[in-house]
Amino acid sequence: MLKVGLTGGIASGKTAVADYLAELGAAVIDTDVLAREVVAPGEPGLAEVVTEFGNDILLPDGSLDRARLRSLVFADKSRRQQLEAILHPRIRARTLQAIEAAENSASPYVVIVVPLLVETDFAALVDRVLVVDISPELQQQRLMARDSVAAAEAARIIGQQASREQRLQAADDVLENNTDRAELRDRVASLHAHYLDLARSRTGAKP
Repeated sequence: MLKVGLTGGIASGKTAVADYLAELGAAVIDTDVLAREVVAPGEPGLAEVVTEFGNDILLPDGSLDRARLRSLVFADKSRRQQLEAILHPRIRARTLQAIEAAENSASPYVVIVVPLLVETDFAALVDRVLVVDISPELQQQRLMARDSVAAAEAARIIGQQASREQRLQAADDVLENNTDRAELRDRVASLHAHYLDLARSRTGAKP
């Protein structure tokens, strides 16, 4: 089955693109959803995170205080690497399970949404890398509006990720998202048609 890794900077529009591709019939696996699952109450992943970072990262109901944990790891690269060492193997394992399920479905291809695809080894799981690209200025504006953060905080968050140049270097396909949703839908539809052709060529199916 054709496996497409979908990535892009924060607030670039990855979710919108994934949603449109799902509407068109692609199977979609969102690793952000899997990341939340591995730290749900009762999961070994949450227990290990608490052991590493302390009980202060828990909310009163025993669930993970994501905002507090995010502030800790964004401020300290070594702490972020410690968190990734706990979570990434678990997320990868669940991703592989989800890919196997998708391969047994009727979907023509599978899209795996990985925000940190360029920064991690997740690229090894996919056949093509699709980057949702956005201008730096618009990215910062959208992040400020979405998360209600100041310009300096938005710039700091963006700076923690791979650069735009690094993502574009890793891309097989680039989807520009500097305009409105209607134009984005049209571009996604064209890309979907391209992926259908690629999927058919892999299986030898006729158009």
